[in-house]
Amino acid sequence: MNKFTALIATILTALWGFIPSGISEDLKLSGIRPPAVAGQFYPSDPEKLEQAIRQFIRESVAIPMENPIAIMVPHAGYIYSGQISADAFRQVMDRDYEVFIILGVNHTTGGFRGIALAGYESYRTPLGDVPVDRTLTKALMEQCGDCVQNREVHRREHSIEVQVPFIQVLFPDAKIVPVIIHPPDPDLCNRFGRTLAGVLQDKKALIVISSDLSHYPAYKDAVASDRKTISTIAGRNPDKIASLMRDLDAPNLDTRACGEAAILAGLTAARVLGASRSIVIGYSNSGEVSVGDREKVVGYGAIAFTAGEASDDTSKLDRPEQPGSATPLNESEKKLLLSYARETIRQYLTTQTVPLARRFPPRLNFKQGAFVTLKKDGLLRGCIGNILPEDELVRTVGKVAWQAAIKDPRFRPVELKELQSLEIEISVLTPMESIDDPSRIVVGRDGVLLYKEGRSAVFLPQVAPENDWSRTEMLENLCMKARLPSGCWNQNAVFKTFQAEVFSETDSR
Repeated sequence: MNKFTALIATILTALWGFIPSGISEDLKLSGIRPPAVAGQFYPSDPEKLEQAIRQFIRESVAIPMENPIAIMVPHAGYIYSGQISADAFRQVMDRDYEVFIILGVNHTTGGFRGIALAGYESYRTPLGDVPVDRTLTKALMEQCGDCVQNREVHRREHSIEVQVPFIQVLFPDAKIVPVIIHPPDPDLCNRFGRTLAGVLQDKKALIVISSDLSHYPAYKDAVASDRKTISTIAGRNPDKIASLMRDLDAPNLDTRACGEAAILAGLTAARVLGASRSIVIGYSNSGEVSVGDREKVVGYGAIAFTAGEASDDTSKLDRPEQPGSATPLNESEKKLLLSYARETIRQYLTTQTVPLARRFPPRLNFKQGAFVTLKKDGLLRGCIGNILPEDELVRTVGKVAWQAAIKDPRFRPVELKELQSLEIEISVLTPMESIDDPSRIVVGRDGVLLYKEGRSAVFLPQVAPENDWSRTEMLENLCMKARLPSGCWNQNAVFKTFQAEVFSETDSR
């Protein structure tokens, strides 16, 4: 590059944030791209961040397969999608990769069109700096007419950043090539995919396709839509994928896959490099996480693309069947629920993430209400529950355990140093029944919900015996808890009763 061209490149970088490929063939990468979403999408504390990744990896399972040429991973906050990301990265750990081509999405820079290489010499996370591969970046700039080096497109973009800590933990000596592709134009993606495959020939490289799935349908609609999307992506046909992105519809479905361009380009490159088989490694959505909302979810999928003659494997999309009725829990099932409740609290306090409720016995997938009660030195330390059977029992337990520890407004949040001294008790509820006469309430057998004048309060069956209350005393205390006058239960109050299967860690020892 002569002095005049270098001067022009410097001016363009200052004014526009990017260098066109035509004048930057010898441009050296410079500067460090600082983390933009540390503390939001993943822990900013390096110890918590590494613990989170290693915890997710421990919970994943290696699936026999040839060396993946590409993987698809989500890019949401770790508390929602970290386990699915780990499922994908688990398939490539301990293999011989030297560079990771991370194909991301343009969430932040309106008006950009094309292929944006970062132009940085390294990416920084709380775990340190990862070098950008200068040789591959230069090769792409030389051979890709759509490519520019554009720091502005990368500066606040999370879809690439959230993949970097996994690479740092599992491949500490690896380099990366961050690429943002926009829009999902099939011709643009095909050109870049073929160019990328050309520069990766004979390289120990893995293509990382960064994409979430559905935004923002209700849980059931998300599961149905994401199943179609993942199955189509696993078919490795860019034309069919692009068609599905246009035609797939469901209530409140804003996005089918927000990394469509990365998917189209990454699959094109993977196919040229020999990918002939797809293995779906995992699927979940934000509604399946303890802290998630099932009314408005985002979907996450993990897929590996490999060589080989075996057929595609989409069996991970099969959802576990729910039992038809709520049989009494056996001791093993009780221990699993207690362990999951404690692990949910522990993992949140240590890594700011929560475990994904999966691989549990079918009985624990039956929808039931439940409460989790925390006690310290025999005194209440937190108690929250769901009375209605809205979610699978195991997910309900995880959700209310987290809420009891962190969100109970009567107490300060539980701290990690307290966890060992906490006693966890779970109450699994039967469906509620309306009663017209409070004299039918049996103390010690019935939990009671009182509702009057827009206010309500509930006691679990064990509350009255633990406080040595009579029925009248229990009803008076319900009025007090609901912030209603004494004797409110005597007139025009609505009552519902339920029973509970109650068990604690002390019982299970």
